[in-house]
Amino acid sequence: MKQAFFYILLLLLGGCSSNQVPVISGRIDELPALYPDYTDVTVPPSIAPLNFAVPTKGKACAIFTAEGYTWGVYASNGSFAIPEADWKTLLETAKGKQMEVTILTEEKGKWNAYLPFHIRVSKDPIDPYIAYRLIDPGYQLWNEMGIYQRELATFKQEAILENRLTDNNCMNCHSFCMQEPDKMLFHVRAKHGCTVLVDGDRVKTLDTKTDRTISSLVYPCWHPSGRFVAFSVNNTTQDTHPVHRTEVYDKASDVVVYDVEKQEIITTQSLFSKHCFETFPAFSPDGKQLYFCSAPALAVPDGLRDLRYSLCRLSFDPDSRTFGSSVDTIFHAETEGRSILFPRVSPDGKYLLCTTTSYGTFPIWHKDADLCMFDLSTGELISTEAANSPDTDSYHSWSSNSKWVIFSSRRLDGLYTHLFIAHVNEKGILSKPFVLPQQSTDYYTFLTKSYNIPEFVKDKVRTDSYQLVSLIKKGKLQKVKFINETKLSTNENKK
Repeated sequence: MKQAFFYILLLLLGGCSSNQVPVISGRIDELPALYPDYTDVTVPPSIAPLNFAVPTKGKACAIFTAEGYTWGVYASNGSFAIPEADWKTLLETAKGKQMEVTILTEEKGKWNAYLPFHIRVSKDPIDPYIAYRLIDPGYQLWNEMGIYQRELATFKQEAILENRLTDNNCMNCHSFCMQEPDKMLFHVRAKHGCTVLVDGDRVKTLDTKTDRTISSLVYPCWHPSGRFVAFSVNNTTQDTHPVHRTEVYDKASDVVVYDVEKQEIITTQSLFSKHCFETFPAFSPDGKQLYFCSAPALAVPDGLRDLRYSLCRLSFDPDSRTFGSSVDTIFHAETEGRSILFPRVSPDGKYLLCTTTSYGTFPIWHKDADLCMFDLSTGELISTEAANSPDTDSYHSWSSNSKWVIFSSRRLDGLYTHLFIAHVNEKGILSKPFVLPQQSTDYYTFLTKSYNIPEFVKDKVRTDSYQLVSLIKKGKLQKVKFINETKLSTNENKK
């Protein structure tokens, strides 16, 4: 059996060099230690090459085989740089199936072969771009940051906007309506503070603080119609922590809905109560349900360890701009003993993806933070074991076809968040995720910034950053109004 294995490898190795074929001396009965780990992952049919490194001081060779097509590449230092054209051919050949990868390493002039592994290539397409923020993981201070976009089929990254152009202020919470690149928003904080709303060639800068809300608008989620955006308003505090460096929590929070056309904020008592902390709103794909997280109001930080959020749902009528009278609780924090956050419904309406942690509202520093998935037709939890890790797995978003999710994780080093992509099969099961590929295999080793708020985008964002900067710096903000259509009492609004 082993002789047959080596004979096949000898035939395949012709792809590594047109002149020389290594002579196989032995077999290593284990999988190679790849960095990043791309063994047995599922990838889309258009993705940049999965460049990786193996721990060897000598030469190495990687053999890729798919449906009769074989191709190989050498690495002199264990670091493989896969040519994009050859990788594209491999993806096209293996689409809907898988490619097999065998790693050979040379030691003292002898070649040894590791056990082969597989990379499955799904037929399901993926949105061509993602957007994210890159920021130093500071605990109290920050300086340089930006919102960027990356073409997934290549390594090309471009800035949508960098804060060096706006006097190094904070910018956050970028969000796209149904993954459309020309309908988006983000916040600018501190100097030049505003919410920037982009709709094609039209750009508005908004002052979203009212005398009825505890803050300017914060965490957003678009209504599928594009007419509304659900937001939280939060009184947020950040403290240092002896275990996981930073703890972020709310002293108060509410959920409101912003009417883009009328520039009005509306809400209801179920979302705007002094007795509860409501946050992280998310509309259903049909726009008739509003999901949010809610916890009994506690004195923090003293009660922080007991602060756990439940997952709730409230009906919404976009035509009349009214909310339902009863709240449906999907996940009871008191019963489950965990806090649930960041609800996001798949665009096809089948699944609800969230993050859970042992307590609190901001899990990105909690090592126990994991993804969890609900089947909305049954209300049952779906296993996410293959996607989670022993370290932080948190903020996530869906592709437009509901077949892929992207999320942030600290699994590579425990310090910085990086982006991972997982496939969703017909039963809602997440595959083993793969880290966003980079051209250099030591990119993540030397990167000193964290990725956050990854969002899929259907096309390239073409908004003129200098037009954005000009409008932001002009400071001519349009004031939003709080509409008292829900007849909230004065006492209910005071926190």
